[in-house]
Amino acid sequence: MRALRTFAALAVTLSLASCAREERPAAPPTTGRRPAPPPSRQPAISEANFVAENGSIDLFVIRSSELALQRSGSARVKEFAQRMIADHKGTSGQLSLEGRRLNLLPSATLGPREQAMLDSLQASGRFDAEYVRDQRIVHQRAVAIDSAYAANGRSPTLRPVAAAALPTEQRHLRLLGYL
Repeated sequence: MRALRTFAALAVTLSLASCAREERPAAPPTTGRRPAPPPSRQPAISEANFVAENGSIDLFVIRSSELALQRSGSARVKEFAQRMIADHKGTSGQLSLEGRRLNLLPSATLGPREQAMLDSLQASGRFDAEYVRDQRIVHQRAVAIDSAYAANGRSPTLRPVAAAALPTEQRHLRLLGYL
């Protein structure tokens, strides 16, 4: 009888222990890759950096596109350049208008990165290829900045600027695929 009670007590204990266990999902299979870090909840950049970065990108796109109108031998590149000038004068104007409300105006000079790209482009012997490459680089950066700021930016004045510019930048990247 004692063995039966011991067995019953053991069965009850195991039963309760199995109920209390936390079930965890199976670990994903290892692929040799390091898992991606979780997305950051912090704002991408400060208001001042947002205005400075976007202002420099707009200015670079406008100046390099004006150069493309002079130097390019391709009608498609010239057509693209005309669109870039018009569109980026629009995004630059919006950035200036809303930045002014925060006492932040885009600089009238290029940032060091954009100035180096423009200097290289001016001296280029392969203008069209380098112009398209540089446009892709700055537009990818603009998409990253605008999407991050539209989602996480601190300024309710600048978030709509980023959100409004984003579809334009994405369209420009798609257009670059045709050049």
